[in-house]
Amino acid sequence: MAKALAEGLFADEKGVCRCAWCQATPVYRAYHDSEWGFPVADDRRLFEKICLEGFQSGLSWLTILNKRDAFRKGFANFDVEEMARFRDRDVERLVADAGIVRHRGKIVSAINNAARAIELRDEFGSLAAYFWRAEPPAAARPRRITRKALLEMATSPESVALSKDLKKRGWSFVGPTTVYAFMQAMGLVNDHIEGCAAREAALAARVRFKVPR
Repeated sequence: MAKALAEGLFADEKGVCRCAWCQATPVYRAYHDSEWGFPVADDRRLFEKICLEGFQSGLSWLTILNKRDAFRKGFANFDVEEMARFRDRDVERLVADAGIVRHRGKIVSAINNAARAIELRDEFGSLAAYFWRAEPPAAARPRRITRKALLEMATSPESVALSKDLKKRGWSFVGPTTVYAFMQAMGLVNDHIEGCAAREAALAARVRFKVPR
């Protein structure tokens, strides 16, 4: 008899166990297997992700993932220098772009955040050096990552503190829940459920990872 899967996991047709949230499509599974929870030090990817998490608020991440290429095209591949030069005509262009989430407030926020990101980069040397200060100590994490543990962690003390600091620096659409989702995705925490095939790979990637300073 096959061993019962832990709550929050599913097994695909080959028996590979994954976090249940990525079950919907092959694209979602690929994102889960190779991106989510793996540590990132690239400033462009970090900025893209925190912007897209802001757009995701109130929607599913799969919706945003399916539109990611259109977002990249519309937002100059999330190059902060180019985005910081966007003006009203760019806002109108983006509001009219059916390929993205056409929320004027979030579009304006992303452009504003690009300018704020340049300020952070100038102060800390890189966005990566700034964001990775928020990585929690191992002792602050649950001993085991289970679905029950994750349901109790929509935010964390670190995401609350990071959100507060970003807002103080003029960022918007960076609430504690949005910031925690960003931390999960960029590998500042590893929230793959115990038994997920990607969990050990993400842990190994974190061991090899050199934290930006």
